[in-house]
Amino acid sequence: MNKAQLIDKIYHQVEGLNKKQAEKMLEVLTNTIIEELKADRQVSIAGFGTFLSRVRYARGGVNPQRPSERITIPAVKVAKFKTGYHLKQVLKGKR
Repeated sequence: MNKAQLIDKIYHQVEGLNKKQAEKMLEVLTNTIIEELKADRQVSIAGFGTFLSRVRYARGGVNPQRPSERITIPAVKVAKFKTGYHLKQVLKGKR
C-alpha cells in the first residue's frame, strides 16, 4: 500500500471526511512522528507500537569497490519501531 492508497482508505472509512482532509491528517501524523524522533523523543500508540530513534554507532567496514581498503562508517541516527502487544497478537494470528 502506498501513500495515495492509504489516504483513499482513510477517506472511505471516516464518514464526513474529504480526500484533502484525509491527506492532511496523514501528513500531520507523519510530520509529528518525524519531529518527535528528531528531538530524541518516542511516540507510543497503545497496542500498535512505539516509534523511537537510536544512534547506530560508528564502525569499521570494507570499501566494496576495493575490498582490501578499510573504511570507517560514521555514526548515524536511525528510526526504530517496536511492535505493540495487540499488533504482535494479530500478526501471529491469535486475534
